[in-house]
Amino acid sequence: MDLIALQGWLDNASFAVLFIAMLLYWCGVAFPRATLLPSLGTGAIAVGNLTIAALLGARWIEGGYFPMSNLYESLFALAWGITAMHLVAERMSRSPLVGAVTAPIAMAITAFATLSLPGTMQGSEPLVPALKSNWLMMHVSVMLLSYAALLVGALLAIAFLLVTRGQAVELKGSSVGTGGFRNVKLHRAEAKAAATADLPQPLSISAGGAAVLESPAATAVKLSPQRLTLADTLDNISYRMIGLGFPLLTIGIIAGAVWANEAWGSYWSWDPKETWALITWLVFAAYLHARITKGWQGRRPAILAATGFVVVWVCYLGVNILGKGLHSYGWFF
Repeated sequence: MDLIALQGWLDNASFAVLFIAMLLYWCGVAFPRATLLPSLGTGAIAVGNLTIAALLGARWIEGGYFPMSNLYESLFALAWGITAMHLVAERMSRSPLVGAVTAPIAMAITAFATLSLPGTMQGSEPLVPALKSNWLMMHVSVMLLSYAALLVGALLAIAFLLVTRGQAVELKGSSVGTGGFRNVKLHRAEAKAAATADLPQPLSISAGGAAVLESPAATAVKLSPQRLTLADTLDNISYRMIGLGFPLLTIGIIAGAVWANEAWGSYWSWDPKETWALITWLVFAAYLHARITKGWQGRRPAILAATGFVVVWVCYLGVNILGKGLHSYGWFF
C-alpha cells in the first residue's frame, strides 16, 4: 500500500473510530449503569488519536515537511490535539460527560476535513516561501495545541452551564489550590440536604466544599448531589484545561511574532489572523484574571469561557473564510 492510499484509509478510519467513540460516550451518559461503555469510548478515542498521528506521519514522510501547512493538515492536527487533551481531561475527571462533549467536536473536524474539503485541498503541495522555516514546527504546532486545550476547556464550561440548568450555582472554593488549582470536595450529605430543602435560596458550594444557601430573594435550586458533584468537576477541569492552553497560546503568539519578523520584517502587522489571536488571548486572559484575582467561579466564568469557544473558532477558521491577509496560504478561495 503506497502512502497516498494509506492516507485515504487513515483519514476515513479516524472519522469512523471517532464516530463510534461519540456513540459510546452518549450511550454511557444515557445508561450510566453500563460502566463498560465509557471505557470503550476512551479506547476508541485513543485509537483515533493514534490513527490521526499515523496519518500526519505518513504525510510528513510523503511531503518531506512538517504536516501542518494547509487546512487539511491543520484540521487533523487540531483533531489530534483535541483527542490528546480529551484523554488528559478524562483522566482528571473520570466522567463520561467529558467524552460526550469532546468526541463530537473531534469527529466533526475529521468529517469536515475528509468529506467536505475538495481533493485539491487535501493533497500535499510544495511549501510557499514564507513557510520554509524551522519556525513552522514551533509556531503552528504550539498554536494548534493551545487551540485544542482551550476548546476542550470551553466545551467543559458549556457542559457545566447545561448541567446546572442555568441556575445561579456559585462554587465558592478557592481558585488557587494545590498545584495552582483549586481542590474542592463536596460534602454529599450536606449537599443532598440543601438540594432537597424547599427553600427559596440559590445553592452554592462553600470554601469547605459544603453546599450552602445564599440570597433569600433568589429562586430555589434543586440539583441532586450527583449533579452538584459533576458541576464542580466540570468547573475544575475546565479551569485546568484553559490554564494549560493559555500559556501555550502565549508562547505560540510570541513565536509567530518572531517568525513574522524573520519572514516579513515586522513583528506585528495587524493581519486578521494576528488580530483575532490577540482577541483570543485577551478573552482567556480575562477568564483567568477573573478566576484567580477576582475569585469568580461557576456560571460567570463559564459564560466567558463559552464566549472563548466561539472566538477560537473565528480565529482559527473564520478569518480564513472571510478575509485575506499575510496568512492567506490557508484561505479557502
